Amino acid sequence: MKKIHLLILLFGFSQIFAQTSTMKQINQNPQEGQVINKMTPEFLWLLKRVSDIQLSPDGKTVLFGISEYDLKENKGKRNLFTMPVTGGEIKQISDVNASLFNAVWRPDGKKIGYLSAESKSVQIWEMNPDGSGKTRISNIPDGINAFIYSPDQKNILYIKDVKMEKTVQDLHPDLPKAEAMVFDDLMYRHWDAWSDFSYQHIFLASYTDGKMENNIDIMKDEPWDAPIMPHGGLEQISWSRDGKKLAYASKKLKGKDYAYSTNSDIYIYDLETSKTTNISSFNKGYDLDPVFSPDGKSIVWNSMKTPGFESDKKRIMIYDFATQKAEDYSVDFDQSSESFVWSEDAKTLYFISGIKATHQVYSLDIKTKKIRQITKGVHDITSIQLADKNTLVASKMSMSLPAEIFSINIKSGTDTQLSFVNKDLLNTITMGEVKERWVKTTDGKDMLVWVIYPPGFDPNKKYPTLLYTQGGPQSAVSQFFSYRWNFQIMAAHDYIVVAPNRRGLPTFGSEWNDQISQDYGGQNQLDYLSAIDDVAKESYVDSDRLGAVGASYGGFSVYWLAGNHNKRFKAFIAHCGMFNFESWYGSTEELFFANHDIGGPYWEKNRPKSYDFSPHNFVGNWDTPLLVIHGGRDFRIPYTEGMQAFNAAQIKDIPSRFLYFPDESHFVLKPQNSVLWQREFFKWLDTYLKK
Repeated sequence: MKKIHLLILLFGFSQIFAQTSTMKQINQNPQEGQVINKMTPEFLWLLKRVSDIQLSPDGKTVLFGISEYDLKENKGKRNLFTMPVTGGEIKQISDVNASLFNAVWRPDGKKIGYLSAESKSVQIWEMNPDGSGKTRISNIPDGINAFIYSPDQKNILYIKDVKMEKTVQDLHPDLPKAEAMVFDDLMYRHWDAWSDFSYQHIFLASYTDGKMENNIDIMKDEPWDAPIMPHGGLEQISWSRDGKKLAYASKKLKGKDYAYSTNSDIYIYDLETSKTTNISSFNKGYDLDPVFSPDGKSIVWNSMKTPGFESDKKRIMIYDFATQKAEDYSVDFDQSSESFVWSEDAKTLYFISGIKATHQVYSLDIKTKKIRQITKGVHDITSIQLADKNTLVASKMSMSLPAEIFSINIKSGTDTQLSFVNKDLLNTITMGEVKERWVKTTDGKDMLVWVIYPPGFDPNKKYPTLLYTQGGPQSAVSQFFSYRWNFQIMAAHDYIVVAPNRRGLPTFGSEWNDQISQDYGGQNQLDYLSAIDDVAKESYVDSDRLGAVGASYGGFSVYWLAGNHNKRFKAFIAHCGMFNFESWYGSTEELFFANHDIGGPYWEKNRPKSYDFSPHNFVGNWDTPLLVIHGGRDFRIPYTEGMQAFNAAQIKDIPSRFLYFPDESHFVLKPQNSVLWQREFFKWLDTYLKK
């Protein structure tokens, strides 16, 4: 598979959503006469982005990265910082114009290891905790993707691409300038990249006094990836505390089998015997993110039961090495669980779980199996680490404030903000208020809808209003702070934003989450209409100036609504949405997703009903201006879906525009492309909803 390297994933992909803090200081209406400075696209790229929080072995110091972007240069850089775990002075320990990644403490706490391309290829470097004494410790041909020290500090595990299949040049060595690829099986491209005929493998090297030797590929001759591509990272690998075993997740399938299945497993590699054991073969769905207990007696991972369902409930699966049996500790807990952290005595497991469109910290008593919610509030907690028996260090986000670091009191659930990276910048603007609203659906259920109001909101005015349609399709409209689909920047342009947690979104139980499969044009679309109709009854909403916007599944929803909205909306924007289910099924890569959510191929004798929901079936009803946006490197939903939608609108003489980014994928990540995206986004809305 062609890969996005882990170091890029840990930096680039994580920048789509950044962590933020509580909303207390921002949900304030401005005082009379106060100047309101509103958020702009350029302002978003001034914000610094905190990521990859790492606690020192003694639990006293926090190591983290801060990314900054230069809009003019169209690039960013990421430097490393430290601060006391109790808060206080932040110290910058690196100063580079490129980026440093994968920074971790050495187990003895005397060094910080990190990845850098200073030597032209990505290699492991070490520095003292104050940033001095930078030294390269690896010299791996063609570089590496990620690494972890073993807890006993005797080995380093690193990830490297291994070429295992033949290119055109290998097959035809007399044609070195030929530009072609030859494939005989599926999964020849994935997410945003074509196959490069290599696989990501786990290597071990002995480590002594800053030197790496005796490199061993523990997956030698195995034609699959670990971690799992395209988005798997170091969370899929775990060392035992004694350094004698490691666990990793891998989906050991190829070609069409890989495209059809979500069956990944947890493997244990024994350093003393060099043997690998599969401990999750009983489960045919996803098994991911293993974490050894401190005493080495057990290991936990998140496990999805249903084969082919990528958004199934993530169960808490714990394996006992003595009995060689695994048990689901979340049978009576109707929420997904992830980001596992053990207490030092291995009697308690801490984790993150979503509830009612927020993400909170929970604890599991291993003996009684009792689960307790620790934190509450309007926020998303996105990572946790154990500082001591009473304290967790976490990253948090809301819709209204970017990444900050917090400490959490385990007993009380209260938190304390430790970092204030963007405080000065954020003090220069006024945020809009975010309100929770519960709406009755057409089948009598209660649906949580976030409503975001413009800064300086005046209830005596009438505002144009946007319905936000979420992607996923199973991805909660939680308290994320997005650098593209940012609700505050929409509100800053004097739009009220209606963001429903419609059917098919997690954090409201399995029944609510699972209902959407094979019902794409059904209840979840009625939920959208229920949300916008309910809010449109308010006197401050101009019901003659409604728009609908969304990406991915949200883009599909916009296309579907365009043919079924009964004159509600005056403008649509669809980014990377499915338009024609038949052409999409024939060109997407992860067929397990299409088979589960659509029901299978369109040519089957008993053709799945889902194809009746395809938006292209309703183009005859289109009558509303449409902006279509798509990336050329989007292989999840190929850009030809956007072309079909735009062409249909043009043929019908409907005002329409096609915004195409040749080098972007399912997301728009480059700074200037992102600003352009925002400018075209609001230009389109303002044209049809404000004039």
